[in-house]
Amino acid sequence: MMNRKASFPPIVSRDTRLLLLGSLPGEASLRATRYYAHPQNQFWRLVGAAIGREDLHDLEYEARLVALQKAQVGLWDVVADAVRPGSLDGAIRDHRANDLVALISALPSLAAIGFNGGTAARIGRRLIEGQVSLRMFDLPSSSPAYTLPYAEKRARWMQLRSILAGDGKFSDI
Repeated sequence: MMNRKASFPPIVSRDTRLLLLGSLPGEASLRATRYYAHPQNQFWRLVGAAIGREDLHDLEYEARLVALQKAQVGLWDVVADAVRPGSLDGAIRDHRANDLVALISALPSLAAIGFNGGTAARIGRRLIEGQVSLRMFDLPSSSPAYTLPYAEKRARWMQLRSILAGDGKFSDI
């Protein structure tokens, strides 16, 4: 019998404007007990570019979280726990979802949700569509397994800047 893998608690504050949702932490993240710990995962570079902190990936983990909080960005996963050999989203089985609606309702400043990858979008949208009236963006996965060139991923993630600027302009991603 394979062990279940569980997500981490959400990283949010009352002034979170953008909530970024992944699927379920991979093996490197679970071992390190921190979000996006695999050195080849591009999350910290992508979100750093979007918040105007190109050096975000060079900071210590706690400093990264502080920078996200200052930028009004929160993190969580759509899957609470699941059976999954390895780290690939395609291997997720028998999952139990996190209570996204409850978290979203506790974030009064939330303006948008970004899904980091197709699995997060598929599961997350199914959980919240019709229950919340927020803008939702499907972002290209930051995972090294998703081989879209970094420049293309970055261009799509950069469209999140308007949300954080609070200018009300949203480009379709």
